[in-house]
Amino acid sequence: MRLKNLFMAGLLVWLPLTITIWVLWQLLSVFDGIFRALVGALSAVAPSSAPALDRLVSIPGVGVVLVLAAIVLTGLLVANIVGQWWLARWDGLMARIPIVKSIYSSVKQVSDTLFSSSGQAFRQAVMVQYPRAGSWTIAFVTGSPAGEVAAHLPSEHISVYVPTTPNPTSGFFLMVPRAEVVALAMSVDEALKYVISMGVVAPHIHTPATTGH
Repeated sequence: MRLKNLFMAGLLVWLPLTITIWVLWQLLSVFDGIFRALVGALSAVAPSSAPALDRLVSIPGVGVVLVLAAIVLTGLLVANIVGQWWLARWDGLMARIPIVKSIYSSVKQVSDTLFSSSGQAFRQAVMVQYPRAGSWTIAFVTGSPAGEVAAHLPSEHISVYVPTTPNPTSGFFLMVPRAEVVALAMSVDEALKYVISMGVVAPHIHTPATTGH
């Protein structure tokens, strides 16, 4: 019995560390893949630079650093009037390419909503009845139904995202009556921990929020 307790104690130390390293490794692999794709394109356009680019690729971690630097540099460029003008021209070009415009505009709209400092998406955790009445789960408010969808709803609804456990990157999109939603005072981070841990890591008790009933 003591051996089992020792094993569980050691597992509780190594499991979070292993999962953290795995997630970071996956992110680094994505950045490195982007860098290698760019290097491959440059080598095809300018074959004379291929040896130098190959030496650059062989340096561990350089792809991650350069991709992150490129993202920050892009942010600096579009943070002024001139950069905004060029960004508008780029968006206009993407909007004129068949098939590409549908994908690009959809992804851009979602990313603008999620990462905008003034947006309300994923700013509040709530409880909804899912997958049936009487069963409750954690969800995140993503906005309100609009357009034709809202016209067909009999009452005021809100749009929510219900994450799956233990992988919150997959889940379900629901439109539920506002009156049936219970707002939570806990932060989004606390709610995510609660979902990922399958209810093991209970959040601190907060003063109840007021959304729904």
